[in-house]
Amino acid sequence: MPELPEVETIARNLREGNGSPPIPGQRIVSFSTDWPRHVAHPSLHTFNRRIQNREIVDVKRRGKYLVFPLDHETLLIHLRMSGDLRLAPSQDPKDRFDHTIFSLDNGWDLRFSDARKFGRVSLYEDPEVVLGRLGPEPLAPDFTHDRLANMLHARKRNLKPLLLDQSFLAGLGNIYTDEALHQAGLHPLRRSDSLTKVEVKRLWRSIRESLNMGIRHNGASIDWVFRGGDFQRHFRVYKREGEPCFKCGTQIQRTVVGGRGTHFCPRCQSEDQL
Repeated sequence: MPELPEVETIARNLREGNGSPPIPGQRIVSFSTDWPRHVAHPSLHTFNRRIQNREIVDVKRRGKYLVFPLDHETLLIHLRMSGDLRLAPSQDPKDRFDHTIFSLDNGWDLRFSDARKFGRVSLYEDPEVVLGRLGPEPLAPDFTHDRLANMLHARKRNLKPLLLDQSFLAGLGNIYTDEALHQAGLHPLRRSDSLTKVEVKRLWRSIRESLNMGIRHNGASIDWVFRGGDFQRHFRVYKREGEPCFKCGTQIQRTVVGGRGTHFCPRCQSEDQL
């Protein structure tokens, strides 16, 4: 699933233009989909009517959501497991996974490619109906290590599942959680309320450094879902099972935590912490 750095990269490319015209200022002249379940809210008929002739004012990101403020209402797109969003000239043939298309007044399409069809688009007068459920942004100035300490100590949960909980912290997924926990030297099953002040500060710094590095490398491209990034060349532990840890040389192990494949170093992230 695209995580914060991948979604941020897509938002930046759409906003600034990357081989295509920047999308802010363009108007949506038509909408089509061959997968009606892409539209989560409102009904498909109402969505189609309300999206017509709307001007895209900006492209932002909140958590893993792409946020498009329009001249009236706000369009939200969640890529879920296999989604990608890109601009293409309207005359170009569609890819077989281009299920939902917003045609713009400049002769380009905003195409939502989604092989597994789990993605969702929605339209709200008040996007906080959805976005307000998310936890804080980990790269925001007001997300301090003291704030993280209060959040962690208010819970009594294992670190890995807690960090993946979007209502706790917005934007982290499997890749960047594994990377941050390794950099911080914390076992994925460590109890959140057991961290010392020093460990919390180390985790806070590791989360931010992992995400910022992912953004600098345009995200990770580990399969056909998201293309263009190279952060996968800099993974510490993710997808490196059996390979040596860059810190201590111990073989990286893979286990399952909360139903998610989890990569860690058994020495740097020792079970003695538990």
